[in-house]
Amino acid sequence: MDIRRALPADLPAVAAIYGREAREGHATFDLEPLPMALWEEKLSAEGDHLLVADLEGTVIGYASSAPFRPKPAYGHTRETTVYVAPGHQGLGTGRALYDALLALLADDGVHLVVAAVALPNPASLALHRGCGFEEVGVMREVGHKQGRWIDLAWWQRRLG
Repeated sequence: MDIRRALPADLPAVAAIYGREAREGHATFDLEPLPMALWEEKLSAEGDHLLVADLEGTVIGYASSAPFRPKPAYGHTRETTVYVAPGHQGLGTGRALYDALLALLADDGVHLVVAAVALPNPASLALHRGCGFEEVGVMREVGHKQGRWIDLAWWQRRLG
């Protein structure tokens, strides 16, 4: 498996991984797949990263960073996310993606990374814990999807 920066040719696979979760899962509070234009923006966003896990020419996961909030004082904080395609979860793909992303963000001078985990999601909780994040709080019933209320756990990791 190769962890690398995403290329324009990777975006359909990245969009498919996320789109499946939007339609069928609860890890994102989106209900529909995102338009390709948003993925193109994310790919070209200055100061942030979009990485993919490539297994023999197939994108099996991705990790990204984005601004936490649009206010200037949050400039040294980034929100991170990792998604792994079904069939490739639990094999170290998420950890490899996160390790590469966190190293890039540390090199960028990012002070703090945050991540939101929809509950229940024991695999994501274990991934964040294993990557050195700490849980800082839970927002109860903040999202409604697939006929049920979903809690959201906030995690953070100080980089610098």
